[in-house]
Amino acid sequence: MIRIDREDDGRRGRFVIYEDELYAGEMTYEWQDARTIIVDHTGVESYFGGKGYGRLLIGAGVDFARREGLRIVPVCSFVRKSFERDASLADVKA
Repeated sequence: MIRIDREDDGRRGRFVIYEDELYAGEMTYEWQDARTIIVDHTGVESYFGGKGYGRLLIGAGVDFARREGLRIVPVCSFVRKSFERDASLADVKA
């Protein structure tokens, strides 16, 4: 079973993905201001590579941004490329 949790301390946060309760990867961000997060890193453990977990993490971040009315600055190269390739993400890109 796949689970994604969000952790946030008010300055920085991350989305963490687990497979069968095992840590599989994360996407980290920092708050630029009250309405904008800067996604600065996405990483998936090599054992879990090729399963699309990076895309699931991006999806969780985009869902969060849409739900909360936030914008995303995609600094992480993986996230930036995903935003460039997928026009459906344009509504949350800062």
